[in-house]
Amino acid sequence: MELQITATSPEHPASLLDLPWTVPLAEWPDEHLVALPRGISRHVVRFARAGGEIVAVKEVGEWAAVREYGLLRDLDRLAVPAVDALAVVTGRTDDHGEPLEPALITRHLVGSQPYRSMFETTMRPGTIRRLLDALAVLLVRLHLAGFAWGDCSLSNTLFRRDAGAYAAYLVDAETGQLQPKLTSGQREYDIEVARVNIAGELLDLEASGSLHPSVDPVLFGEAIVERYCELWHELTRQSVYPLAQRHAIDQRVRRLNDLGFDVAEMQIERSPDGDTVTFVPKVVDAGHHQRQLLRLTGLDAEENQARSLLNDLETWMATQDDYAPGDPLGARPEVLAHRWVRDVFRPTVRAVPKELRGATDTAQIYYELLEHRWLLSERAGHDVGLETTVEDYIRTVLANRPPG
Repeated sequence: MELQITATSPEHPASLLDLPWTVPLAEWPDEHLVALPRGISRHVVRFARAGGEIVAVKEVGEWAAVREYGLLRDLDRLAVPAVDALAVVTGRTDDHGEPLEPALITRHLVGSQPYRSMFETTMRPGTIRRLLDALAVLLVRLHLAGFAWGDCSLSNTLFRRDAGAYAAYLVDAETGQLQPKLTSGQREYDIEVARVNIAGELLDLEASGSLHPSVDPVLFGEAIVERYCELWHELTRQSVYPLAQRHAIDQRVRRLNDLGFDVAEMQIERSPDGDTVTFVPKVVDAGHHQRQLLRLTGLDAEENQARSLLNDLETWMATQDDYAPGDPLGARPEVLAHRWVRDVFRPTVRAVPKELRGATDTAQIYYELLEHRWLLSERAGHDVGLETTVEDYIRTVLANRPPG
């Protein structure tokens, strides 16, 4: 059987052909590899350069590779945070004609880390809670999309900083199933697997001396169940309001938006006697602020980053002479937003030397600058401006940050 590459776009097969497919992945020469932190995996996984990007290559059986490739593409279409599937390579043989395992190729998620590399320095309990919050949000989003993970764990997740919190991404869909709607039993099974896996992973860290002494692995395993249940209840519960308090529906939608979810459709029913209104959110998906920022500016950011950037954008817009909400003669929000990107966002980020940014993405850099500006302004008693902020941020924050 000849080497075959099934890819999501035409340019990927050409760039992937240069990789040494006749060599077992564990023996690939360093010239093709990229030294990035890897999580624990049942399979051999390596990071490699392919054309102008970095990819993750995983050796796995053909049936599993093709199935996971399809599931990851489905999750991408559903806008669920997961690594991007790029290709499946089959028909591999070594120089003697002996068969080699097929490979699944995914795009490296820039700025992400597996949990073990994050615990190389003892992580504070509050930070661990933020990681588990991010994982609970991911699990809720998967379940809303009809995806039963089957093996939810810290090991099967990548984390990326999202403003002061974290965003979680599914990295291993091998055990997953996608259905129109999950049963309560399927969701409960996933939650129980998550609880057991996370407690076990934290116990491993405790045994190696990498866990903060105040962290109880079992209690933290139970905490993700509580967080998941709180989120699921808020997102799916039916609310009944007196007819005179219809504004409460708007408040409910706002609460969902504050959680990072958007109500794409809703079902409202009036009671037979006309005294009450029943409200059920329908087709709830995530990324309210992400989509708004992307629509206005073209910037692709995590949800909490997007919320902070939008606040800064709105504050800046209010200072512009042609800002006149509701006035047809005023500049449209999209025009002002692109002006903000050109005149404020890009120059500010570019003022931070690229070598000092490391793997931190531009949205996170700008978010950190906004936070630093607030701290400096509070201390000074007046707005210090972005220029002063950048200078102080480089000197006091980036200069002391470990590389990478």
